[in-house]
Amino acid sequence: MTVLATVDLSPSAAIIRRAEERDVPAIVDLLAADQLGATRDGVRTAEDLAAYQRAFAAIDGDRAHLLVVLEADAEVVATLQLSFLPGLARRGALRAQIEAVRVREDYRGRRLGEALITWAIDEARRQGCALVQLTSDKSRQAAHRFYERLGFAASHEGMKLAL
Repeated sequence: MTVLATVDLSPSAAIIRRAEERDVPAIVDLLAADQLGATRDGVRTAEDLAAYQRAFAAIDGDRAHLLVVLEADAEVVATLQLSFLPGLARRGALRAQIEAVRVREDYRGRRLGEALITWAIDEARRQGCALVQLTSDKSRQAAHRFYERLGFAASHEGMKLAL
């Protein structure tokens, strides 16, 4: 197990660590536990689980991607994916992309999301990134306020094309 940081939850502590294959079901549960994820994520069949395990293997095997979990009380209670994107813009700057931030509902309000994002920003700095970016669905107004409180600015309009 690779512990990346410790988070004070007084009187206990939580850890941020690199996700392991055994964490996949808990991570998928976090993804499926909100209004958007409920329509597109979750394990209903063995094929579903196999698809998530293949995706985990691809992420875990690529040095440009880091999937982390926050573990409290011996359970996975939060997650995010941090990806490092090289580009020519900004004089060849490296960017960090934060994706799939989730905190289990019964652990919200304990600043775990803040701890995860702060860790991700610090890791982006350690990796030499010039900026950190993320997207958030337009319907997630509370998430937008959260990210703005942490210093993020709504600087671009995002677009997607489902394939």
